[in-house]
Amino acid sequence: QVQLVESGGGLVQAGGSLRLSCAASGRTFSTHAMGWFRQAPGKEREFVGAIARGAGFKYYADSVKGRFTSSRDNAKNTVDLTMNNLKPEGTAVYYCAGRLSPRSSYSEFRDYGYWGQGSPVTVSS
Repeated sequence: QVQLVESGGGLVQAGGSLRLSCAASGRTFSTHAMGWFRQAPGKEREFVGAIARGAGFKYYADSVKGRFTSSRDNAKNTVDLTMNNLKPEGTAVYYCAGRLSPRSSYSEFRDYGYWGQGSPVTVSS
């Protein structure tokens, strides 16, 4: 069982940067790939990025590729999402999540069983 607590987020101007952090409790954190998703008002939850258990593989949505970077520290049970050059369309609640099975998709939110509480991010134009 993994519990996730997020921090970071807030209000930023377009072109600015923010970092989201996700702290995990539980001894199995290092066995889970971790993902980031976001949900804007009135829209479905969408995939942002994912990082493999050992951080050797990272995968990002085309909309954030080159601007967002995820990292993790398994010794500290933390995963971060650094967001650069933020755009107004990035306004959403951002969630970190733990993937359930190593054989499931990185980008499908239904394959994730552990979720943070969400961090609101507002990007002003």
